[in-house]
Amino acid sequence: MAKKVVVTDDGLKKLQEELNELKTVRRREITEKIKTARGFGDLSENSEYDEAKNEQALVENRIAELEEQIKDATVINDDEISTEVVNIGSKVKVFDREYNEECEYTLVGSTESDPISGLISDESPIGKALLGARVGQVVTVEAPESIIELEVLSISR
Repeated sequence: MAKKVVVTDDGLKKLQEELNELKTVRRREITEKIKTARGFGDLSENSEYDEAKNEQALVENRIAELEEQIKDATVINDDEISTEVVNIGSKVKVFDREYNEECEYTLVGSTESDPISGLISDESPIGKALLGARVGQVVTVEAPESIIELEVLSISR
């Protein structure tokens, strides 16, 4: 059974865009590379051909993975996102007690995760700790180097 994928509407669109790019542009590019490499002669010693075939396999695997994720995706609509408790799709402003600073995260499904952009997975240590939290609540996150305490300041969509 495939793993259920939870995504926001934007996340689903990004998966679909990547799938479309791989199917239309990348496949065509790789087909051309294979065709060119075949022109170099003996395939048994043709590194360009081997490289193109390996690239083709990677792209086809990614296409299959994306198709599976999209097929099994559950889309979280903005209207369904509660501002009472933290859930996937919530924007959460927290106060990090260790660093004495405010941070803002958007909780997303694992396929959308981009910590540098503030998009944290519901499966990450911080995401797991924040899930279900309410404004005013302090959550504890066990990080590899320390224990982090985050106070939930606000929850929005």
